[in-house]
Amino acid sequence: MSDLAVEIKSRREELGLTVKEMADSIGLSKDGDKVLRFWESGNGRPDKVVFGKIMTFANKRPYARKITNPKFKFIDLFAGIGGIRIPFQEQGGQCVFTSEWDHFAQKTYQMNFGGEIFGDITEVDIDKDIPKFDILLGGFPCQPFSQAGLHKGFSDTRGTLFFNIEEIIEKKRPKAFLLENVKQLKGHDHGRTYKVIEEHLRNLNYTVTPAILRAGDFGVPQNRERLYIVGFDREEYDLPENYVFEFPEPPKTATRLGDILEENVDPKYTISEKLYEGHKRRKEEHKKRGNGFGFSLFNADSEYTNTLSARYYKDGSEILIDQGENMRPRKLTPRECARLQGFPEDFIIPVSDTRAYKQFGNSVAVPVIREIAKNMLRTMEELESSKNAGCTYQRATS
Repeated sequence: MSDLAVEIKSRREELGLTVKEMADSIGLSKDGDKVLRFWESGNGRPDKVVFGKIMTFANKRPYARKITNPKFKFIDLFAGIGGIRIPFQEQGGQCVFTSEWDHFAQKTYQMNFGGEIFGDITEVDIDKDIPKFDILLGGFPCQPFSQAGLHKGFSDTRGTLFFNIEEIIEKKRPKAFLLENVKQLKGHDHGRTYKVIEEHLRNLNYTVTPAILRAGDFGVPQNRERLYIVGFDREEYDLPENYVFEFPEPPKTATRLGDILEENVDPKYTISEKLYEGHKRRKEEHKKRGNGFGFSLFNADSEYTNTLSARYYKDGSEILIDQGENMRPRKLTPRECARLQGFPEDFIIPVSDTRAYKQFGNSVAVPVIREIAKNMLRTMEELESSKNAGCTYQRATS
């Protein structure tokens, strides 16, 4: 085996990546994993540009921050790939605890942020593993609660992942929290799921303010609506029960899909003739039934796309890019998915395309979180000032 082959393989293994992950991460074409294996076995060699990409890929973790005197400390639960963390870190915060169970999401998170990642949140020792912090962040899964009725205390939520959030809040008493979920949580189980969540948070003596915000109103070309829940410790800030947090006013900046699309996209992202014919056939069948289901086609001048989902890797039907007359459409690239969610350009994507689609589909619109974070930190400063002045904060709704 040549020295070059050893260097390539050693670099990949040092990063903890599979051949497929490395091939997709550095942008090799279709069957790039086979080509990379060929190079690693000493048969053939990449050109200087590609070799440089291999040896410099993920040379540093772009969001690894150790702040000597952080403005605040926060924990990142159900962290995914860190979309909620980035804006709070930008505001001067230090993440002191992260939990994410998915191995591949952990890989992406670790490559960008470094630090220790706890796996299963249900196995965390709250007193031992979680240090003191100011803000809890969590994009928790939507789950039904098994017990009928309300007012049952923890028995309503035990066995669900929300219970773990509830337990951490009760034991650690953070000053504030931000929870993110799908818009449908408000109507889940006929509205009962959300009602239980809000009641339990209020029973812990926290304010609760929900809002549904759309990513497309915050500068990214995606019609993605999500539910955000912000709360503050009433004991800490001496807040009235009906206190309402002011969510950011959407700037409603004009958006254009072409602004996030790459040039010279690899042909491997063009869907196959067989898949395209299937899409067209199913769309026609839906049309005959009188509904609008089926694949959706967008171009550079489109104002926004449909919601990017975790199932995008399957067939890309919700967002296909028109490549012109007599050309089959293509899927978004992973980097375009990152941009569609507002992730910074230096965010490292160290997994296969399939995993990347799932991860960005499950993630958050970073610009929305950024504006919420600004408002939360501004509000906390106001509340601290009021507390230090011996005043009761008055803003509330009737």
